[in-house]
Amino acid sequence: MPADHADRLRWNAKYAGDFVPSFVPHPLAIRVFGALSMDLTDGPLAELACGPSGAALLAASNGRRVTAVDVSEMALGMLGDKARRHGLDHLITLVHADLSTWRPEPRSYAVVLCTGFWASAVFTAAAEAVAAGGLLGWEAFTAQARRSRPSVQADWCLAPGEPASLLPPDFALLDQHERGLKRQLLARRAP
Repeated sequence: MPADHADRLRWNAKYAGDFVPSFVPHPLAIRVFGALSMDLTDGPLAELACGPSGAALLAASNGRRVTAVDVSEMALGMLGDKARRHGLDHLITLVHADLSTWRPEPRSYAVVLCTGFWASAVFTAAAEAVAAGGLLGWEAFTAQARRSRPSVQADWCLAPGEPASLLPPDFALLDQHERGLKRQLLARRAP
């Protein structure tokens, strides 16, 4: 990845200095490994745009192999350090990549999560990465976010009905709802 990649620079700047990660798992991850855990298919989890992720740590603490992908090597370093301190680093593979070019192996993950990023092409690739019977969890800004946060770019925001409207036909929508300025989706690929 180029040293001057705009997203890399922006996110590294956010995580520099006095930033203290919380490592609290996202509510989608808590739902997946809580209420839905009995119905989870075997296999690894991929977390896209993971940042210093509590979701990746939660999955690994449940014995799942995790692929954690982020454009910021600083965020990945924080996650890697925390995983080592908890003896989970052998389960977490850190991938420093731009999601616009990184593509997961098709139908290779039991769970794919992304909770802070939106690009329809990345969503399409993520859906393709979900194994039979697996779960896709997503959360991104809605267009309403731009009204209260003008710095949010239009292409970072879901259009009405998205992301559910972009699901392949072999997915069943389990839930899609608004959560503040974001929309959250949980869907399952047919077995």
